Amino acid sequence: MKKSSFDPDGAAPEGSGIFGLPYSPEDAEVVLLPVPFEATTSYGGGTSRGPSAILEASKQVDLFDIETGRPYEGGIAMLPESAKVKRWNAEGKRAARPVVRAGGAHTKALQKSAAKVNSIGDELNRWVRTETDRWLDRGKLVGIVGGDHSVPFGAIEAYAQRYPGIGILHFDAHADLREAFEGFKWSHASIFYNVAKHISEVGRIVQVGIRDVGEREVEKIRSSGGRITSFFAPDLATRRQEGETWARLCDEIVSHLPEAVYVSFDIDGLDPVLCPHTGTPVPGGLQFYEATAVLAAVVRSGRKIVGFDLNEVAPGEDEWDANVGARILYKLIGYARQSQRR
Repeated sequence: MKKSSFDPDGAAPEGSGIFGLPYSPEDAEVVLLPVPFEATTSYGGGTSRGPSAILEASKQVDLFDIETGRPYEGGIAMLPESAKVKRWNAEGKRAARPVVRAGGAHTKALQKSAAKVNSIGDELNRWVRTETDRWLDRGKLVGIVGGDHSVPFGAIEAYAQRYPGIGILHFDAHADLREAFEGFKWSHASIFYNVAKHISEVGRIVQVGIRDVGEREVEKIRSSGGRITSFFAPDLATRRQEGETWARLCDEIVSHLPEAVYVSFDIDGLDPVLCPHTGTPVPGGLQFYEATAVLAAVVRSGRKIVGFDLNEVAPGEDEWDANVGARILYKLIGYARQSQRR
């Protein structure tokens, strides 16, 4: 399809790319890297099918966005899924299965299996870092589309090298601060333990919507010296019940972030009505426009969204989860581009 004949109000043409757009990665300003990997998933599965489901559902998204204008201008393209990543996913899931079933690596045989998964995680992180760097070097805005929430480590590493002191705005039901959960070093439940431990250039981690958390995770937050700030869902709900507006709470959340912001969005940060098939749904999450209001507050504050990821979208028999995921993805792109224009 030629760009000259592209109609942003028309139906997505057959063979078009993400959001029905006619761009290649080379000529798009925004490049999306799919990472169909979920080896450490510990409850529900299916997130490795998230990128392809989002790609298909995205073609039903209207391109004019009331809040952010025309995110598609300048081009958005999703890279093909890597055969190497798919192979790692299959190998990792096979090795992880007995460990997950046993609730951890309690025997030498299970420890060997966990070590195999950890080794694959090392390779995946290097691959994501290399691919992110490759497209950042070309001047693209790079977004990661998972997969489980372990996958963006390499991308965060790449962005942190370019923006020392960067802040992470983390939407999630879970704090993801567990150390080597179930014996898996690169667990989806450990992403921000690993970020805090291994990426010193990350200055702040600000978490929103957390409502399912371990006691040791809470202690890690409290002992972080302000490097990790968590806005727990029950506390936010209470403050709203006592009369505080969501707009004011959003401004408070954003005030803890530095100028450069990377958004890490686990779809289970939303109300599970919006993502019923995600791997670990938890009641009481954010509504769609509550989440986007936080992004709007980042832009309003003058901060810059430099990168993002979206994870844990697991398609069910219908495309509801992927539909919501595609719309969150479009909002992430829209607010990122809006913040950069400002």
